[in-house]
Amino acid sequence: MPVETYGGDVHAVLQSDNSSPTILRPPHNPPAPAAEGEKERGGELFVPPLNFAMVDNGIFRSGFPEPVNFSFLQSLRLRSIIYLCPESYPEVNNEFAEANGVEVFQFGIERCKEPFVNIPDEVIREALKVLLDTTNHPVLVHCKSGKHRTGCLVGCLRKVQRWCLSSIFDEYQRFAASKARISDQRFMELFDISSLRHSPMSFSCSMRYFHQN
Repeated sequence: MPVETYGGDVHAVLQSDNSSPTILRPPHNPPAPAAEGEKERGGELFVPPLNFAMVDNGIFRSGFPEPVNFSFLQSLRLRSIIYLCPESYPEVNNEFAEANGVEVFQFGIERCKEPFVNIPDEVIREALKVLLDTTNHPVLVHCKSGKHRTGCLVGCLRKVQRWCLSSIFDEYQRFAASKARISDQRFMELFDISSLRHSPMSFSCSMRYFHQN
């Protein structure tokens, strides 16, 4: 498996074989309705990961994908995953990525609690460059719960897209809920996007802004 180091983080192409589980029900019972947040097509049950949402065209976010989520992720036809935790990717996730030709970019950010939160600026910056490169799309960004580390990266993306801070914080708080951190929001507020203004962007309304300025 080819692996490159990336500013202290791992950039790996991981690839495996994954088959969707068969759900058996007694023939006399009608099929159970899909729960909220699940999709069903042709008898196959699609279950999104925790905190899954679309960020922009070709960009998705979520908590840590479990095997039950793999069929849903296959439907997204992902090219890459940005993984924001320092722990090694589980073998089952590696196998899923390998089997589906998904490139995994790992940017290890330690999980911290206030007041000991230290968000590494350069790691977020490198992850953001990968996120902005549309050759990596469709891309899924995830950490453990899809709240803090993922929320900070998405918030910095919104700054590049020229969102106002109140809208950035509102989006962050929708996912973090009662776990929202002042330190995360301060990081997003102070994050300098000047070196990223000319990064490739061909999604949403962002391109219009950069063509005009």
